Amino acid sequence: MKVVLASDHAGFALKAHIAQFLNVQGHEVVDVGAHDMDPTDDYPVFMKTAGERLEDELANGEEAVAIVFGKSGQGEAIAMNRFPEVRAAVYYGGNEDMLTLSRQHNNSNVLSLGAGFLTPEQAISSVTVWLGTPFSGEERHARRNEALTHMNDKMW
Repeated sequence: MKVVLASDHAGFALKAHIAQFLNVQGHEVVDVGAHDMDPTDDYPVFMKTAGERLEDELANGEEAVAIVFGKSGQGEAIAMNRFPEVRAAVYYGGNEDMLTLSRQHNNSNVLSLGAGFLTPEQAISSVTVWLGTPFSGEERHARRNEALTHMNDKMW
């Protein structure tokens, strides 16, 4: 699977750790930045690039997801959810059922990790659970996800 990665300075180290893990697992990793540790960088720049890249991959029929990183992951998810084809879920520890449900029910295609709250081992576990959980395909969830995709349409 193609996995787009993006982070700001707060998620920079964890992104590198997860990139290495994903490569070993055989995923195609596309790192859209940050490429240098810069404590003054701003996450919206990298999230815009990640969202555009993910949407391009999906439009081309690729099986693709994104994993983004920030201190809490909240701002990154907010930024990513501005893209119509993106459904970003935030995880910064705790019950991993949240990861499963984000995929089974919401068909999330972006995982936003709170690097300030996860150890590298916890991040690997969360990525493994999230990537390993398929969308249920149940009609009620498909209907709701379709509505989310079209929320900004004038006719909705």
